Amino acid sequence: MTSQKPQRRLPLAATVCAAFVFSLPACAAPVAAPASVGEAPAKVEKNATTGIAKLTLTQRGLDRIELKTEPVTAGAGGVQLPYGALMYDANGKTWVYTNPAPRVYERQEVTVSKVEAGVVTAAAGPPAGTQVVTVGAAELFGAEFNTGK
Repeated sequence: MTSQKPQRRLPLAATVCAAFVFSLPACAAPVAAPASVGEAPAKVEKNATTGIAKLTLTQRGLDRIELKTEPVTAGAGGVQLPYGALMYDANGKTWVYTNPAPRVYERQEVTVSKVEAGVVTAAAGPPAGTQVVTVGAAELFGAEFNTGK
């Protein structure tokens, strides 16, 4: 014959477990979504004359792509910038994204003279001291041309 004691303890154990689970703050209280969830990560303003956009990122957008910049330096034969900053469009033109103001990014054409050891020497491009995007430029390009949709 089977004892009835384990069967009598089951409802008590279930009640204790349920009370414990529902007393946890993360389980009992609904979590409010951050206010910026509905906000677009970037605002794109196209220049009607040039067709080049000014991208203004939200802090959330910056956090998502972990964007990094480095300054352009003066060098023999033009300005020098990291190869990681260089972008190629569908027509083979070379571009970089500059950072003229906090959270603002603009694409600028670059005329490449040579690439050597991860450094681009450009005959034309942003002046020395200009911050260029070295990590996250592809995401900016996608935002500018709305390739994510």
